[in-house]
Amino acid sequence: DRLHNMRTLDSMPRHKQLKIASETIYLYAPLAHRLGLYAIKTELEDLHLKYTDTEIYAELKGKVKQSQSARNRFIKEFVMPIDDELKAQGFSYEIKGRPKSIYSILKKMRKQNVTFEEVYDLFAIRVILDVPHDQEKAACWQVYSIVTDFYQPNPDRLRDWVSTPKANGYESLHTTVMSHPGQWVEVQIRSRRMDDIAEKGYAAHWKYKDTGSLQPESTLEAWVNRVREMLETNNSSALEFMDEFRQNLFVKEVYTFTPKGKLIILPEKATALDFAFDIHTHIGLRCLGAKVNQKLEPFSYKLRNGDQVEILTSHKQKPTADWLNYVITTKAKTRIKDYLRDDKRSKADDGKFILEKRLELIGVENTPENFQRLLTYFNAPNAQDFYYRLAMGQLDGREIRENLFRNEGMITPRPSMLEPKKFDSEIQKIRGLHPNMLVVGERTDKFNHSLARCCNPIPGDDVFGFETETGLIIHRTSCHRAVD
Repeated sequence: DRLHNMRTLDSMPRHKQLKIASETIYLYAPLAHRLGLYAIKTELEDLHLKYTDTEIYAELKGKVKQSQSARNRFIKEFVMPIDDELKAQGFSYEIKGRPKSIYSILKKMRKQNVTFEEVYDLFAIRVILDVPHDQEKAACWQVYSIVTDFYQPNPDRLRDWVSTPKANGYESLHTTVMSHPGQWVEVQIRSRRMDDIAEKGYAAHWKYKDTGSLQPESTLEAWVNRVREMLETNNSSALEFMDEFRQNLFVKEVYTFTPKGKLIILPEKATALDFAFDIHTHIGLRCLGAKVNQKLEPFSYKLRNGDQVEILTSHKQKPTADWLNYVITTKAKTRIKDYLRDDKRSKADDGKFILEKRLELIGVENTPENFQRLLTYFNAPNAQDFYYRLAMGQLDGREIRENLFRNEGMITPRPSMLEPKKFDSEIQKIRGLHPNMLVVGERTDKFNHSLARCCNPIPGDDVFGFETETGLIIHRTSCHRAVD
């Protein structure tokens, strides 16, 4: 549905084009990538670029088209010796030449700070093998050997996703080799099954799972189960949920091991505390630290590929709100928030008991009217918050005196530091402004704003703004950093 919307975006007004294109690159393109739908993901990215940076899109598209005949000729010469050798060894196969998408070319140009002509891998060669499932790994490495017999490989550019598939189920063997004219070429080697899963994503995964050719739970299935768990246990706001869900779409991973050698795959930048919660919630809640490769580390330690992790626990350990700063996985965040919420509820019960005893001591009845006077006086937003603050000593129970309940009129709230923005909100009410409204007129120098250095917008550019702690930051609509 989103792909169809992007294909028909020409009929939309400009502001809707920008809104839909931004949503697409922020959420839908990463989601397609996470599900292994690479053809859809590529088209969504290119269409986003078409509507947010039309001039660059048209320029790159023209250059790609101009180089097509030369590229086809180069591919034909490059694959000729490989083709002959594969036939000689009796392989059943197909070779494809795949050009890079316009969006990925631009991304590489910006990342490496090079021109279009200097992007060395504008296309990739894909070798697809028709072999039984149990022979796939050996056949891929055999073809790799054939390719590197003719062309020198770059040892830093070997990617083995056959032995260890990506979390979205992607399997392939990638290498970059130097061609005879002196140009780097990426070669992708995979079986027909791997190619189906790469092109058709989750649907193809289930097709092959029905035949019994995949393990009981693949990495993709495990990810889908984590997303389902996140949806079922979600207690956060819509924005927090969207942010956490988007974090789950990116597939950079770190491969770690338990002391017994079990592989645990976690997102990049995951910590030892994330590792503990991935093993079991109870272990995470009691986590004290970790032994990483036989060396003691705090639970905030960021894991690296190949780390062997042993979690250290203590029955005296309890989570605090600070723990949320040391985890990135949804499971860990959800479990910590659940514990803190239950703990707050438990402490609120203690606070309720303290209040009842205090009211009994000063001879005041515990009626709804009297309780409301306490909430007003102590600036408490609700009963649970009041009870919790009372139990934690943030409110002094000795301030609850008989004279608070004597006056029949309105009670004056005591001064509070818990609502520093109260004055601002009152001013907004008087002026009739919505909190999310920004009024820009002749006195624009009165609000704090700055132009983003990453894209340097100038008068006449299409722009939008992000509200931050330091003020409004204004970006061009085509800014590639603004999405992050």
